[in-house]
Amino acid sequence: MIVRMPALAAAICLVAVPVPAVAQSVDRTWADIAAAYDADLKAEGTIGSSMAVTRNGKLVKEVYYGLADRDAGRKVDADTLFHWASISKMFTAIAVLQLRDRGKLSLDDRIIDYLPETRQIHNRFGPMSGITLRHLITHSSGLRGATFPWRGDNDWAPHEPAKWSQVAAMMPYTEIEFEPGSKFSYSNPGTSMLGRVVEEITGDDIESYVTKNILMPLGMSRSYYDKTPYFLLPHRSNNYYITKGAVKANGLEVDTGATNGNGGLNGPLSDLLKFAHFLLGVNDNGNYETVLSRKSLLEMRQPLFAAEDDRVPNQQMGLSTFTIDQPVPDGRTLRFVGHTGGQMGFATFVYIQPESNVAVVFGSNTRSSDVQRKSDVFSKTRNALFTRFVPLIGR
Repeated sequence: MIVRMPALAAAICLVAVPVPAVAQSVDRTWADIAAAYDADLKAEGTIGSSMAVTRNGKLVKEVYYGLADRDAGRKVDADTLFHWASISKMFTAIAVLQLRDRGKLSLDDRIIDYLPETRQIHNRFGPMSGITLRHLITHSSGLRGATFPWRGDNDWAPHEPAKWSQVAAMMPYTEIEFEPGSKFSYSNPGTSMLGRVVEEITGDDIESYVTKNILMPLGMSRSYYDKTPYFLLPHRSNNYYITKGAVKANGLEVDTGATNGNGGLNGPLSDLLKFAHFLLGVNDNGNYETVLSRKSLLEMRQPLFAAEDDRVPNQQMGLSTFTIDQPVPDGRTLRFVGHTGGQMGFATFVYIQPESNVAVVFGSNTRSSDVQRKSDVFSKTRNALFTRFVPLIGR
């Protein structure tokens, strides 16, 4: 017996199920952003890069570009290890807040009580006893930006001081540049001092403390400080400088020495997303509260000082955490929370948009002095994600 399908039903079967308009818009917008990202990377001569976006802890989009190592021909992929540089400051801040929450310190403690060598710093605004851990964690101490400002362009000079004794030896040649607590001014030595305080209190090196008390409970098993573990070397990205069209490879490792609390972390973007999900409180594996309470995490992101620059208006600093209040085309203002990193040829960022449970991460292994600062792919990609993509997927 032949059963004939009604004409309408047959017609329905022949029509493709339409893709929802929102999904089409998301895909089109991502395609536009990815195409611009690709074109800008090519224009700047970038060797390798990657970025990814998640919502509610689930991957939404990712893209990989170029090579992790040009000479070896290794492509950037999901396992590529980037140097996170100053994103490490957030981890040091969390370590300090862990100790605060356990009653081991107060943010209003004087830095001279932990690091007596800081008494040698010249402070025309008053005694060094007036500078606290709170000043350091909010970048409002008045300390200079660079840890080691005298190396110049000499290849023979270490990138960062190798031992704390070298940092301490710079104290008599250091000054407080403005009234402590009066404003924000980014300071690498300030965070290095916080890392040293953690070491003084716990007896652990800062990298050991953070590994045991932050990386391990968050499952960030491929993140590490400074020298790459041998089993991860096949995934380690080289990094590059471009000057007058010439590409210089800087090598696989970045040794941050005594300043590793300030900028020593490395890892794949997948581990950086685990950290972002911890900040958001999504995909909780049961260990989030043991790392840091939600109350303290929310405290970290409370704006305390204006921290705008020519690329980032509406930026503020909390406890070693930046917030950016970003106007978007639909009339809303979205707050992004996170940090950037840049050291040697590496450039990275991690941001969350808490209300929509969105996280964005970016890594690149090349810096070019041939490109004007305002036109770099780092800033353009961040702006495109903030203004075009996150508002679309975060509704």
